[in-house]
Amino acid sequence: MTTITQASPWTSRAITIVTTLLLVQFAVAYVVGTGHLLTNDQQSMFPPIAITVALPVSAFLIAYMISGRFRDFMLAQDIEILTMLQHWRVLGFGFLTLYFYDVLPGLFAWPAGLGDVLVGLMAPFVVMRLRRDASFVTSTAFTRFHYLGLLDFAVAVVATGLAAGSFPALIPGGVTSAPMDVWPLNLFPSFGVPIFIILHLTVLFKVRELRRASQSHVNNAAVAA
Repeated sequence: MTTITQASPWTSRAITIVTTLLLVQFAVAYVVGTGHLLTNDQQSMFPPIAITVALPVSAFLIAYMISGRFRDFMLAQDIEILTMLQHWRVLGFGFLTLYFYDVLPGLFAWPAGLGDVLVGLMAPFVVMRLRRDASFVTSTAFTRFHYLGLLDFAVAVVATGLAAGSFPALIPGGVTSAPMDVWPLNLFPSFGVPIFIILHLTVLFKVRELRRASQSHVNNAAVAA
């Protein structure tokens, strides 16, 4: 009997490209944060630092749509690993620690911190369910976990804007979300958040393709019958 082994998408070229992109993104985060380039001086509801989230995610979506090779590379990733990487979100507990030290406002720290911790703690259990039940990967419950992860980031962006200072009544202690705009805390929105969003999106794209393949198989079986 011949065993067919699927080639890993992580060729040396792919590793080099991804590593380079991550280093560039980290460097951009450092320059933006240390240079105070995107601070919310006008206390806008839309925090300028969110641009460093939107640009990498937009670049990912454009590349996914126009490049078949890139799309195939992303769809070849292990869905369990993509999901398990969300476990790192437990680092969001640090926001709550900074709140207790009056570095960040509760308006931002509580929803952003608890949301991240919740997603991070759920990730291992979601992966265990995947390993026990192969059909779980195309279930609504599985996709809801990833939508929850994306929703958490949306809530964090809104909370950052509300806590910027334009609504003093919402931050009675006078502590604003300004530290998130500068180094080292801007590493979260400028580096970590885009990566986690891309991981979520990749899983959702993979699930969509798996559902299409499953439906196609059902349709072909029906025609054959």
